[in-house]
Formats: sequence, C-alpha cells, structure tokens
Amino acid sequence: MTMTSSDQDQKSLQSQKHYFCGSVAAFANIVITFPIHKALFRQQLFGVQAWEAVRQLQRDGLHTLYRGILPPLLQKSTTIAIMFGLYEDFSRLLRLHAPEAPVLLTDSIAAVLAGTAEAVLTPFERVQTLLQDPRHHGNFQNTAHIFRVLLQQHGIRELYRGLVPILLRNGPSNVLFFGLRGPIKELLPEAETKAGHLVNDFVCGGILGAGLGVVFYPLNLVKSHAQVQIGGEFQSCRTILVNVLRERDGKVSRLFRGVHLNFQRSVVSWGIINATYELLLKVL
Repeated sequence: MTMTSSDQDQKSLQSQKHYFCGSVAAFANIVITFPIHKALFRQQLFGVQAWEAVRQLQRDGLHTLYRGILPPLLQKSTTIAIMFGLYEDFSRLLRLHAPEAPVLLTDSIAAVLAGTAEAVLTPFERVQTLLQDPRHHGNFQNTAHIFRVLLQQHGIRELYRGLVPILLRNGPSNVLFFGLRGPIKELLPEAETKAGHLVNDFVCGGILGAGLGVVFYPLNLVKSHAQVQIGGEFQSCRTILVNVLRERDGKVSRLFRGVHLNFQRSVVSWGIINATYELLLKVL
C-alpha cells in the first residue's frame, strides 16, 4: 500500500509535535525550578548543607539568582525535545524495520540512541556549570563570553569536558524513564477528569525523575566537578570520584550531599515536564 502525500504530512506533523511539546515542557520547568537547581549545585560543589547553600545565594543577591539561566533554557529545551522527539522517531523506525523484535528491546535501543544524541549539547551544561560557580563570577560576563574564551584559549574539546558521565547517565536513565512511565501510571488511581489525568502525569513523572535522580546522583556529582575545571588534564570519572571521596573523608554518604534537595527538585521538575508534555500532546 503506497503512502499518500497527505499521510506523509500527517506523520511529519505528529513527529514534530513531540519535539515541540518536549521543548515547551522543559522551558516551563527551568523557569520555575532554576533557583532550586542553583542551591543544589552549591551543595554538590562545596559539600555544604542545604541551609548554607541557600544562605550563599541570599548573600549573592537577587541580581545573580538567575545568572546562568540562558544555557539551561537553551540546553534543556533542546535536549528534552530531542529526548521525547527522537525516542518516538527511533521507536517508530525500529518497529518498522524490525517488526519481529520485542517491543521492550526496540524501545530500549530508541531510548539509548535519544540519550546519546542529547549529549551533543554538552557545551551548554558546561557553560551553565561555570556560570553557577561563584569562583568564576568575576571571570566571565555571560554565556557568549564563556564560549568565546573556551574556544579561543582551549579549543572545542574543552566545551565537552564532562561528556563521559553525561553519556553514562543519559542512555540508562532514558531506558528506565520510558520503560517505567507506563507501568507506574497504571498503578495510580484511574483518572476520570482532565485534572485527574494531569495529576497522574505529574505524579508519574515526579516519581520517576526523583528516583532516577538519586540513582544517577554520583554521575552528576562527577560531571559538576569535571566541568568546573578549565584547562589541564581530562580526568577519568574514577579519578574524580576518588578525589571527591578523599576530600570528604572517604565517606560514601557524603557523595550524596544535596541528594535530598535534588530529590525534591526532581519531583517538581519531572512532574512539570511530564504533565506539561502529556497535556500539550492532547491539546495540539
């Protein structure tokens, strides 16, 4: 059966819708949760308690509270669009070309491929990290300035510092997110209203995001420590982890300093992303 031009246009619009909905959902999330993320970053970097991280932000003043928001806005809006959009595209293509393969396998491969593609935008995470580190407040003016300095003085490779922990995080976390999203929602009370569906989508996304945030927290810690460095040797994940452990008296529990705040932020962030994404899919 030959696909008509109208059918092709319809499929293209459906594909584009997943990218658009993911992007808008991420944008809304970043604007709402950026201050929480900034406090969490201070905990990861300096190993301080939550109240001390908040005090540091208060001392810095309101004028710096949203300093560094542009990179995550650009990065998250794009990566979440890629995450949802490419996952749907890869899943459809894999089912089309390997119809006899188990759905779990094709969906897992699609999730890994989408997560790997997201890592192309590592430079935005890199710049966000530098803008949020108070030790660099006097060194860089804005996002464009950091890009210019890193490229001119160190080359494009410097923008991808921290790529390995990002790759190790993205693929597996995508597999778990897309694989568990449906089953978790089925366990929730059946929704009978639009508001009920919105709440269920929020709870489902929040539970998944918070759980995955805890599981992959050490990798995010390694990424943060790798990306605050400018120039010099590219250290392995293991080396960074050993150094951080040494700085924190060899206590593994201190690697999770800030995990409580990360848990709370992830509940809100992924709740917003999942609920907004599903709502927009139904509306558009």
